Amino acid sequence: MINRIVRMSFQPENVDVFLKVFNASKNYIANFDGCKSLELLCDVNQKNVFFTYSTWENEISLDAYRNSELFLNTWAQTKILFNDKPLAWSTFIIDKVK
Repeated sequence: MINRIVRMSFQPENVDVFLKVFNASKNYIANFDGCKSLELLCDVNQKNVFFTYSTWENEISLDAYRNSELFLNTWAQTKILFNDKPLAWSTFIIDKVK
């Protein structure tokens, strides 16, 4: 399993636009072949900073999504709303306590 974390910071006036884009595409992303889960998180102190946390079967599935028309269209609508460079990490769990 691969966990993908993407940090995105938006112009405050663009938060509602981003949420509309996310809500329009979230079910398609969650149902993409190989996607096991998708969550949207918001920073506690910065309401314009969001994180997507998704779990993928493997890197092949994640790469297939990242090269898909779905991703390209969604990302094109999202990236124009940023006020900072997005950051992304692909991780796997080493240990889980609870």
